[in-house]
Amino acid sequence: MPLPDRLAIPDDVLEIARTLEGAGHEAWCVGGAIRDTLLGQPNTDYDIATSARPEEVQRLFRRTVNVGERYGTVAVRVGRRYHEVTTFRRDVRTDGRQAVVEFGVSLDEDLARRDFTVNAIAYHPIRHQWRDPFGGAADLEARVLRAVGDPAARFREDYLRILRGIRFAARFDFTIHPATWEAMRVEAPGLTRLSAERVREEWFKGLRTARSIVRLVGLWIESGAARIWLPELLPLPAASGVERGGGGTPAAPPAPGRPAGHGAALAAMLDRMGAALPRDPVLLTTLVCLDPIAVLSRLKASNAEIARAAAVLAGPPEPAGTSPLAVRRWMAAVGDAADDLTTIWHLRHGVEPLWAPVMRRIRERREPLTRKALAVTGDDLRAIGIKPGPQMGAVLDRLLAMVIDDPSLNRRELLLERARSLT
Repeated sequence: MPLPDRLAIPDDVLEIARTLEGAGHEAWCVGGAIRDTLLGQPNTDYDIATSARPEEVQRLFRRTVNVGERYGTVAVRVGRRYHEVTTFRRDVRTDGRQAVVEFGVSLDEDLARRDFTVNAIAYHPIRHQWRDPFGGAADLEARVLRAVGDPAARFREDYLRILRGIRFAARFDFTIHPATWEAMRVEAPGLTRLSAERVREEWFKGLRTARSIVRLVGLWIESGAARIWLPELLPLPAASGVERGGGGTPAAPPAPGRPAGHGAALAAMLDRMGAALPRDPVLLTTLVCLDPIAVLSRLKASNAEIARAAAVLAGPPEPAGTSPLAVRRWMAAVGDAADDLTTIWHLRHGVEPLWAPVMRRIRERREPLTRKALAVTGDDLRAIGIKPGPQMGAVLDRLLAMVIDDPSLNRRELLLERARSLT
C-alpha cells in the first residue's frame, strides 16, 4: 500500500505533537488510528509515542491523567478530548499478562514490541515522515494479519494478543498469516492467565465490530480460545476451516430446546443479516452460545447483563397469538425481555413478527403491564386495611391480571372496590 504524502491529523493532536517537539522530544502518531486511517476507517482516538518520559509529559501539559505511568502512558487533554501519550519503551520482563518496561529506547525499538505489523506503523504529524520497519503497509494492502517478529514470542509477552488478532481478522476480514495463526493455536493454552474482564472486553468488542459474526465464532473455536473461555460457543458450520482448511469445526449436540441443525440455520441467518445485524454483545452471546448464562457469568459480566440473558432464555419466545390480549399477557410475563425476544424472532425468521406493531400500540396507549402501572398503590391498599406482605402482593397480582385483560378497568376507585372484595 503506497503511503500518502501526508495525513489529515486533528488540531488537538498536532498541538500535543508540537508541544513535545518544541521541548526537544520526538512525537509520532502510532497504532490503531494510523491503521484505520490508511484503511479508510473512521477514527477519533490518536495515540502518540514520544521520547519524553511520563513525568516530562506531565510537566509540559496542564491537564493530564496518569492512566498507566509505570507503562509510560499519560492521557493529555487538549480541548474536549484526551489522547494517550506513551513513552518509547521495550519489555524487560513479562508473564503473559503484565510487562515490566524500560524507557529511553528508540522509536524502532518501541515499534518492535507491538503486536501486529499493521499496528506498528508510525507517522510524524509535523514532518510528514513515515516509519514502517516491519512492512505493515504491505500487509494492509494484502489484507494479512502478521505478528511483529517471532509470533510465539509476541503472544507469550501478552496472551491477550491472540484474542486481539482474532478480533482484527474478523473486523477487517484479514487473512491471518500461517505462521501467526499456528502460533495462536499453539499458545492458546496461555489464555488461562488472562483475567475474565480482559477476555470479556475482547469478546464484546469482537461482537460489536466483526464484519462476520460467523467468522469471529469460527476463529475463536479453531484457535482453541473458545475451548478455554467459551466452551459453550455454538459451532457454526460455515465457519469451519477458517484459516487453514483442515478438518473443520466438529459438530456439537444441540442444546436443550434447540433442534439439530440449529448451528447451520443460525450461521445462515447471521450471514444473511450482515451489516443489519444488531451489534448488542449480550443479545449475540445469547444467540451463539449453548449456555449464555454460564458464559456471561464466567466472563464476570454485570448482574444486569446476566439477568437479561436469563430472561431471554426463560421466555416464552413469543405470544400465544397476535391479539392485543395475547400480546399484553406475554409482555407482562416476559417483562423487559420483550424487545430482546422480538429482535431474536425477527433475526431468525427474516421478517418482523406480526405481534411487533401490536406491542408498539400497547406501549403508545400506555396500557398497564406491571404493578407500578396500576392506578392504586400500596399506600391505597393499606388505607383500606390490607396488610403489607404476601396478602398485599396477592391482591396486587389479581388486580394486575384484571387490568391486563381489560385496560379500561385501571381506575382507582374501581380497583379499590375490587381489592375490598378480595380480602
